[in-house]
Amino acid sequence: MDKSSGVGVIDKAAMVLDTLEAGPTTLAQLVAATGLARPTVHRLALALVHHRLVSRDIQGRFVLGSRLVELASAAGEDRLIASAGPVLLALRDATGESAQVFRRQGEWRVCVASAERPIGLRDTIPVGTQLSMKAGSAAQVLLAWEDHERLLEGLKNARFTPTVLAGVRRRGWGQSLGEREPGVASVSAPVRGPSGRVIAAVSISGPIERLSRQPGRIHAEVVVQAAQQLTDALRKTAD
Repeated sequence: MDKSSGVGVIDKAAMVLDTLEAGPTTLAQLVAATGLARPTVHRLALALVHHRLVSRDIQGRFVLGSRLVELASAAGEDRLIASAGPVLLALRDATGESAQVFRRQGEWRVCVASAERPIGLRDTIPVGTQLSMKAGSAAQVLLAWEDHERLLEGLKNARFTPTVLAGVRRRGWGQSLGEREPGVASVSAPVRGPSGRVIAAVSISGPIERLSRQPGRIHAEVVVQAAQQLTDALRKTAD
């Protein structure tokens, strides 16, 4: 089958990405595998690194980049949203608090599904709302399992610390008290895609007066269960 699209630079970039599918690769190995000139391969690889489609490991070898994972996750967004509705309604009813699903999009986390508390004081986050990746339990969860380089970048100017993220990884959930907004508490847990990578966060949020200063102690179990339900749903759709 002819793999040529007729757009030379795209075809060459695709050759580089196809080669990296096998694992970490040196520049010399890329040249040998693609049959392209060394300056061409070097220029393409650096351009792909710039757009995070390719990265480099600690030995300087080229590897597939994190942007590809984000794009693959976005391709599964419809499945996530379709499954989220009933899960969030059940979570809202079980906790009495507003429930959301957040996905990371670049430097933001975006609410892609929500179930609002029907009455009383609530933390309203409509679908489509962009929030900072520097504060809040959902931001903690979306960052905690990132690779080392993105973890360090994400911690710059963040309201949480490396110790907090270590606790998130150890427990499997995060909590925040007034990080994103004064007086608001939240609890979040990770949703994993079929590959096992964290692709979203399930959260509940509301006033600290209701959730208490240890909201995870009260609500973590049910939030983690909701996140696991969505993880299981995504795995089923991938089978």
